Amino acid sequence: MAEQSTAPSAQSTAQQGATGSNQPELIPAPHPEDDQEDDDDADSALGDDNASSTNSVTASILEYRTIKGRTYHSEKHESKYFAPNDEQQMHSQDITHHYLTILLNDKLFLAPVKEDMEKVLDVGTGTGIWAIDVGDQYPNAEVTGTDLSPTQPLWVPPNVKFEIDDCTKEWTWASDTFDFIHIRYLFGAIADWSALFRQAFRCCKPGGWVQSCECDVVMCSDDESIKDDSVINTFWNPLWRELTKKLGLSFQVLEDRLQNKGFEDAGFVDITEVNYKLPIGGWPLDPQLAEIGNLTLLTLINDLEGYTLVPWNIVHGENTPGYQETLAYLRKELRSRSMHAYMKVRYVYGRKPEST
Repeated sequence: MAEQSTAPSAQSTAQQGATGSNQPELIPAPHPEDDQEDDDDADSALGDDNASSTNSVTASILEYRTIKGRTYHSEKHESKYFAPNDEQQMHSQDITHHYLTILLNDKLFLAPVKEDMEKVLDVGTGTGIWAIDVGDQYPNAEVTGTDLSPTQPLWVPPNVKFEIDDCTKEWTWASDTFDFIHIRYLFGAIADWSALFRQAFRCCKPGGWVQSCECDVVMCSDDESIKDDSVINTFWNPLWRELTKKLGLSFQVLEDRLQNKGFEDAGFVDITEVNYKLPIGGWPLDPQLAEIGNLTLLTLINDLEGYTLVPWNIVHGENTPGYQETLAYLRKELRSRSMHAYMKVRYVYGRKPEST
């Protein structure tokens, strides 16, 4: 991402490596007045909401749970993952991949992997889009993507394959198997992050790399544009903190520094942390950040129901009134250019020592 003169690079030495970001400063663009927030047609392009570990694809895995018309992964898995696995949510996941790629200046990862890597693992692959892109970029590497549901396409590069796997269970791959292990957006899915990274450490080849990308979904602003009585502050942000308490699964991975602690506990070296602010909406002055913000907004608006339905049921109760009305107010706030909201994203990557 191109640097601006107003954005000093925040590089500093950490315990095991480096921490920083070269992201341009997140400055709101001036706007004459916020007249789009009441215009439903102005955002029509953003769409609307609709009311042992590795297994072969069996009938039980395809027996998805259905909640108010949305499908979720099979009850065969013990994982309590909150998001659906249907087409609408998969569309949001693909947009997420797109905005994260732009955030990294059209890179698929930050870890300094070797060009001749042979085996790559993508944990929590979702639609498989990252694995497919890596397979295209590294045609000599064998790329394996894993997830709880078989939501990946059938037509993929010949060096890419997908497996049904619960990464919270004991990994069945042999030690020292993969040159690079990629883990992204598992917030709300992992009870023991140190255990996850210990498994990744074991399965990574000596000299290989593991990278984790996570997002804290609590929304912030640097200019107090998120008011105390906003729906973001009264509904969205408390929802995820309460869900963390009820499920015992953190949605504040960055705040709790779970990636950093997990990498250190597992034994990685050359640990590097890179932080970004992820704007929501096209309000930033920097055009690249504005593009990222528009895509982030599109991700959310496309499936606010998918992200919040199960959390609402768990935190407030399935029959508690006001859910759809609350989402309507939230959409309006997110679309407002006077609301300069962002979420925080952190990349952490580390190398397995040559000798352990």
